[in-house]
Amino acid sequence: MPGPRLRSVLYVPGANGRALEKARELPADALILDLEDAVAPDAKQWARECACEAARSGVYAGRTVAIRINGLGTPWHDEDLTAAAAVEPDAIVVPKIGSAADVDAIEGSLERLGVPPAVSLWAMLETPAAILRSAEIAAAGRRLSVLVMGTNDLLAELRAGESPDRRPLELSLTLCLLAARAANRTILDGVYNHVRDAAGFEAECVAGRLLGFDGKTLVHPDQVEICNRVFSPSTAELEHARRVIAEFERAARAGAGVASLDGRLIERLHVETARRVLAQAETAANRV
Repeated sequence: MPGPRLRSVLYVPGANGRALEKARELPADALILDLEDAVAPDAKQWARECACEAARSGVYAGRTVAIRINGLGTPWHDEDLTAAAAVEPDAIVVPKIGSAADVDAIEGSLERLGVPPAVSLWAMLETPAAILRSAEIAAAGRRLSVLVMGTNDLLAELRAGESPDRRPLELSLTLCLLAARAANRTILDGVYNHVRDAAGFEAECVAGRLLGFDGKTLVHPDQVEICNRVFSPSTAELEHARRVIAEFERAARAGAGVASLDGRLIERLHVETARRVLAQAETAANRV
């Protein structure tokens, strides 16, 4: 899995000093200091200054820190990109990426600004054009490491309704997951808007993990712990992974290419999956 484990990724409004302060104590794997949707137009400059100062300060040690700038073609994009590049966060998140050319344009700007290669690019997929070009976007660039689903904007552009089963988004989510896996990128599920509905949020996390997402973007601190739990292997999953590896290794020592556990066939691909589960748990434990 490329990069650090990203189970819970919380948006923090760049203009909200209280939210920036509170984020210091939250167990989120990553923070996106937001200059875009969470900030009113007349607060853009203030948000830029606050978010960049917070990213520079080092107060979020142990978390991945990203800054979401305003998109290409907006009045704030150039200043956002320059300011974010100067503080060298772990990542710069760009909304409304619509093509590989957009990725190349952002990466070209970062190169001209002299930003070290360690600063990665996260691309948000939130338009029909982005979904249809998700494979080429995922394969683009040298800095691109994470794809982020922008499900609210995507629903609006599809003129679709919101539903608990997310049926209107099924095809879009699947296409982007396929693109991410083909290009070996991390991919994050979109946000859940009903911040007081813990049960509904957990159900959507479970569905997202089953579909294949690496983690989920969040809009409220109360969602962090649920998200971390759901996107972490359970005790039963860890035990099963250990048994799969042990049984396959026992069979291999006996000269067999496959094994059996609880009546189910075990092949090498199952062992690789089991090792990935154990690695995910170890990464999460180290971050804590």
